[in-house]
Amino acid sequence: MILAQLTHFASHAASSLAFFQEEGQTVNFSAMGLWEHMGWMARSVAIILFIESIWSLAVMIDRYLYFNAARKQSREFAPKVAGALKDSKLEEAIKIADRSKKSHLAEVVTAGLQEFRASAGQATEQSIESSGRALERAEAIVHAKLKRGLAVLATIGATAPFVGLFGTVVGILNAFQQIATQKTSGIGAVAGGISEALVTTAFGLLVAIPAVMAFNYFTGRVEAFDVEMDNSSSELIDYFIKQSNKR
Repeated sequence: MILAQLTHFASHAASSLAFFQEEGQTVNFSAMGLWEHMGWMARSVAIILFIESIWSLAVMIDRYLYFNAARKQSREFAPKVAGALKDSKLEEAIKIADRSKKSHLAEVVTAGLQEFRASAGQATEQSIESSGRALERAEAIVHAKLKRGLAVLATIGATAPFVGLFGTVVGILNAFQQIATQKTSGIGAVAGGISEALVTTAFGLLVAIPAVMAFNYFTGRVEAFDVEMDNSSSELIDYFIKQSNKR
């Protein structure tokens, strides 16, 4: 009886040792180790996410530099052109606007001033209306320029988690396939597939979160620029109306 129990205990200990040996199969969790373990499908997902991350980073840098230049030049442009118009120096105001190539305000105001100049600088009802339409067209064009690239950030922020999720599904399928192939339930048999799944999920979130945050930030700045352009257009129309009342 005792001998049978000892035999059973030895058999159980041997099976437990085999299980832990299977669990002890090490998986290299370094970047290169995970890359080498990934299947071609998971590698494709990682490459797509890497391209999206580089693309979104390029858009962020481009918009940040463009918006800062527009803000800086507009702050310098506004008081100068206001002073020129106060002194009724239309040509000088246009020259000031032409020198501020990156200013969103200068681009809008220039369109209105040039349209007003085309009517011989006469502040009539027709010239004011045509200048107003020119300002509206310029605002629409500048708004499109300001929003350039933001659709890319929105798309990457919306799709990157799903691309990573696709890699997760592929990794889990690989893990179950390894279980079926090796016919073992040890954690070492599925560690590679599970790590592959988690890496693609994390990578997808790492790409998506900054893209969404940047999209919201830049969208807020575009809205602020729109308000500034609307105010400048209204002030310029008011200036033309005052000029017509002086006649």
